[in-house]
Amino acid sequence: MTEATALLRLLAWLSPLFPTGGYAYSHGLEWAVESGNVRDGEELRDWLETTLVYGAGRSDAIFLRHAHRASDNAEALAGIAELARAAVPGRERQVETIAQGSAFMVAAAAWSSVPPLSENDMHAMPYPVAVGLVAGVHAVPEDETALAYLHAVTSNLISAAVRLVPLGQSLGLAVLAALHPVILRVGIATRDCALEDIGGSVFRADLASLRHETQYSRLFRS
Repeated sequence: MTEATALLRLLAWLSPLFPTGGYAYSHGLEWAVESGNVRDGEELRDWLETTLVYGAGRSDAIFLRHAHRASDNAEALAGIAELARAAVPGRERQVETIAQGSAFMVAAAAWSSVPPLSENDMHAMPYPVAVGLVAGVHAVPEDETALAYLHAVTSNLISAAVRLVPLGQSLGLAVLAALHPVILRVGIATRDCALEDIGGSVFRADLASLRHETQYSRLFRS
């Protein structure tokens, strides 16, 4: 695996065009916008930074790293996937990660096979676990995969906010640029984390994802 080949695969797998359906999910951001928690670029940046550092960003990076290391161990992968499903607060967030993970596994099969998993495990694979697994199978470096994943998820949420707030494209890009140091920090900080380090303290974001389930007018599935 050359660096160039690894880069090409990450660009393909984590492109907005890769058919995971990520455009349909807002991670509770739609409720945050309607409730007035996110009204402009600065509030969006703060919301996403908190999510990356103390919420799903950090946890997902840890799950991804452990799936990458266990990419040749179906039993260990099943345990990591089970824990990742249990760690998600709320029905919509669980649908979000499992639907994207399952779609990712199906689409990534165009590159090669994956370790022998049961049919249930294949169709209940959380998104970060699926990305870590496929990257590990292809020997794509773990650090680069974690950073690319965090960048892709952040970009998708900014795209949702551009439509919801609404924000202009230029302001959305400014928010993404401002979050690059945060993405790097989270990516590096999770390198030595164990699965026992999984946890978060983003109560407002968790409540947003729960309240989105009964939100009257919705564009997104979460």
